[in-house]
Amino acid sequence: MTDTPLAIIGAGLAGLTAARTAHEAGIRSLVLEASDRIGGRIDSIRGSDGQIVGDLGPTWVWPPFQPGVPRWLERLGLGTFEQYDSGEAVLDGFAERPVCQPLPGQYGMARIAAGPGSLVDAMAAELPDDAIQTGHAVNAVRHHDDGRLRIETAGREPLIAERVLIAAPLRIVAERIQLPADIGAPLQDMLRAMPTWMAAQAKAVIRYPRPFWRESGLSGRIASRLGPLFEAHDHTSLDGEAALFGFVATPPAQRGAETLRTAILDQLTRCLGPQAAAPTDVVIRDWADAPWICADADRHGPPEHPSVGPEALRTGHLDGRLWFCAAETAEQSPGLIEGALLAGEAAARAAVQGLEGDA
Repeated sequence: MTDTPLAIIGAGLAGLTAARTAHEAGIRSLVLEASDRIGGRIDSIRGSDGQIVGDLGPTWVWPPFQPGVPRWLERLGLGTFEQYDSGEAVLDGFAERPVCQPLPGQYGMARIAAGPGSLVDAMAAELPDDAIQTGHAVNAVRHHDDGRLRIETAGREPLIAERVLIAAPLRIVAERIQLPADIGAPLQDMLRAMPTWMAAQAKAVIRYPRPFWRESGLSGRIASRLGPLFEAHDHTSLDGEAALFGFVATPPAQRGAETLRTAILDQLTRCLGPQAAAPTDVVIRDWADAPWICADADRHGPPEHPSVGPEALRTGHLDGRLWFCAAETAEQSPGLIEGALLAGEAAARAAVQGLEGDA
């Protein structure tokens, strides 16, 4: 068996923030990730030079209203820039043909200069080389004979930990990970009830040689009743890599890749003109197909934004040995980038305090 003071289940932003927080406090942790990559709902398109040129998961932060974001960005040496919103938007399906007109924007909406993937890279960069193990799906957390917790995964020996932080989506935990019976049915019900933000969403990034829509006085923003994109925005990078991105309205069961790609280009051509028909790349990320992100309840239920959940999601369990810290557990910005940062940080601090008290 392998022993560790702190085990973290899930290498998304919350789990990596927890690992980074513990590492800075001098506590060794081991992060177990079920998939073959780190980042969770943050996924990036990278150019030939490795630089991030598109976001397939979350894109925006709101620094004036999310103090946790600038605090962490400053620590990690990362910056932001405003979401491009100059010019007219296109209303699609509100009249016989698309209509161009101004739409109100969101004050404070910003993008991370190097993409949200740079958050993932920066969090992981300071961890020891063996701190993160991908391809290890946890199937059970049990009591060990000596009072610690035993983590069981397929294909590896059990891991024994003094403290365990679960940073996986709560509904995935409820569906896939067996927890000790004394965790209690009410808490299990809370896990099942908490929607995973954007879990069943598909997002498309469409790259172009240049942001031609700006030349026509358009913002790149589209609001549509026809689809397949119900919403689109300028996604050009700070370095000038031109792109649009959009959220797909097509239900998960009807998202055939080639059919969807064709329909997206038809829509963009209808709204933005013939130059939209000739992208350099179209990348569609269907999160409903991500087995460790999208739970059955997310895939088959209505899309919901998580509200602030019960306090039990932010407190220790099993005598303070087990904590949940997915982004949806946060009491501020649940489900968003800030929520992941705050939840991972808070749970790690609690675990560190407990470990220091045991010493």
